[in-house]
Amino acid sequence: MNRRAAAIKALEHHLGHVFADPTLLEQALTHPSARDGAPSLTHNQVLEFLGDRVLGLVAAEVLMKMGPQWREGELTRRHAALVSGSRCADVARALGVGPALRLAGADSKLGARENDRILGDAMEALMAAVYLDGGLAAARALFDRAWKDALSESGKTPTLDPKTALNEWTGARGLAAPRYHTLSRAGSQHAPTFTVRVDVAGHASETGTGLSLRAAQKAAAGAFLHRESAQPLAASA
Repeated sequence: MNRRAAAIKALEHHLGHVFADPTLLEQALTHPSARDGAPSLTHNQVLEFLGDRVLGLVAAEVLMKMGPQWREGELTRRHAALVSGSRCADVARALGVGPALRLAGADSKLGARENDRILGDAMEALMAAVYLDGGLAAARALFDRAWKDALSESGKTPTLDPKTALNEWTGARGLAAPRYHTLSRAGSQHAPTFTVRVDVAGHASETGTGLSLRAAQKAAAGAFLHRESAQPLAASA
């Protein structure tokens, strides 16, 4: 058994689901970059699209049961934290998705197996694969298992993401909404790194870097708020 085959077997164990149709699992783990040398491969983007919806539904169901007293705004914040790209990437790491991915050789050497966006997308694709293979009950079981730690955090008071917090900070001071400018994009096509600057009228700019444009914007907003003693520096993707 080669290294990737062993990783896939371990992943299936961690998922808690044995696939009746193993091609769904293989598709979920195949990044579009793998088609560079094999254009006939079926990659995971369509599954990612479906998985995003499955994850959103299952997470919403769980939150409504957890906090029937929570209002829509509170549910929305908790939901956003559960289904965020960074959360999906963290879940994927815990399950061992990275070693099981099928990638272009160049991207693998550049560290794509640890890229938040690639891992997050694969995790969404895996949710879809489990749903298609075993139905909604299987998807719920995977969510309960893989998001266990995240669900324990959901009972706590949610915090605003840095971009939303910065919007509220500027609005409270009568300032125009922050403006974000992309300064650079580096790395490979499939695993880029972005650097973004945020401008707020009357204040010095701040920059942030991330593995997606949104993550870089959040990092910049978080850095600005940290400097203004308004919010911690940390930001989620």
